[in-house]
Amino acid sequence: MQVPIWVLMNVWKSRHIRLIVLLAGLLLSAPAAAQVQKSDTGFSVLFYNVENLFDTSDDPLTEDDEFCAGGLRNWNSFRLRDKLNKISKVVMAASGFDAPAIIGFCEVENSWVLQQLTENTALRRFNYRIIHKQSPDDRGIDVAIIYRPDKVVPIRYQYHPLISKSGDTLHSREILEATFGFVDDSLHIFVNHWPSRYRGQAQTEPDRMLAAETLRKAVLATYQKQEKAKVILMGDFNDQPDNASLTKGLRSVEADRPEIQGELINLSENWNPRGTLKHRNSWQIFDQIIVSDYLLSANRLHLSASDAQIVEWPFLFEADDRWGGKRLFRTYRGYHYAGGFSDHLPVIAHLHYTH
Repeated sequence: MQVPIWVLMNVWKSRHIRLIVLLAGLLLSAPAAAQVQKSDTGFSVLFYNVENLFDTSDDPLTEDDEFCAGGLRNWNSFRLRDKLNKISKVVMAASGFDAPAIIGFCEVENSWVLQQLTENTALRRFNYRIIHKQSPDDRGIDVAIIYRPDKVVPIRYQYHPLISKSGDTLHSREILEATFGFVDDSLHIFVNHWPSRYRGQAQTEPDRMLAAETLRKAVLATYQKQEKAKVILMGDFNDQPDNASLTKGLRSVEADRPEIQGELINLSENWNPRGTLKHRNSWQIFDQIIVSDYLLSANRLHLSASDAQIVEWPFLFEADDRWGGKRLFRTYRGYHYAGGFSDHLPVIAHLHYTH
């Protein structure tokens, strides 16, 4: 059986018009999935908050003026190209130069910047495909996935908006759910970028609780379709693993808790005292990997708690002259262009396959 092509969206932006060609999800059989595998030993899944990956054009529908040509941040095509090359360097280094099969991103403006990343950097040799749609976020930053069609087969995808009990849609990033086939197994990925703490942690906690409840509802719906679904929740949750949104809203538990069927296991708990971003002199774990307990069993596609890690290459850091130690080498420090990578570290999970 010949594998159908999953037609992905591309974005062509002019000054006044954006044309979006939407991705159509196609169901593929397990034999078809097996045909495209070059190796059935496993693969890696990466998540990376890339810190404001914007193009240089004005989008009149979003608040992107700071990143337009002549804007407050002096963003331009040279800086954009440099950032794209830096992201590709991180991706290549994250899993020993065998690039991850699935990558979740947040803080990307549109499909065009993802197309530039996958076609005009060192990543082009992996033939990545894109899953993306515009979100209702006021700033115009979205979550997205790129994946290697030689490693995994896309089955379906959908976005989950954050809708309150009163029926109002939160102007924030939606949660991206995508299902992939691998040999004779499947994997459900949920990419998150929960509402920030910009207005204060307590004031914004209800928004993150809404995101947590939306995510849990989506996961439970997946379990109803596939009782022992293998699930990875990854993203920038803008909360720590022990905060209420994760423990009470999502109801995730620590990896060393006795196994209870159907639990969501937060593999990021074990990363303390390290973190994925630094606030003043404190490292925090906002970027996390959470899995269904079924993924921890040594049956076909699986992983162990130690397979989820923070990517901590030395080039991602610089000396912290103010608070001591080291800090992240980010693209901007305030409005000052620092020329680094991101204000977050990537996180990665290495999956294995047992026949």
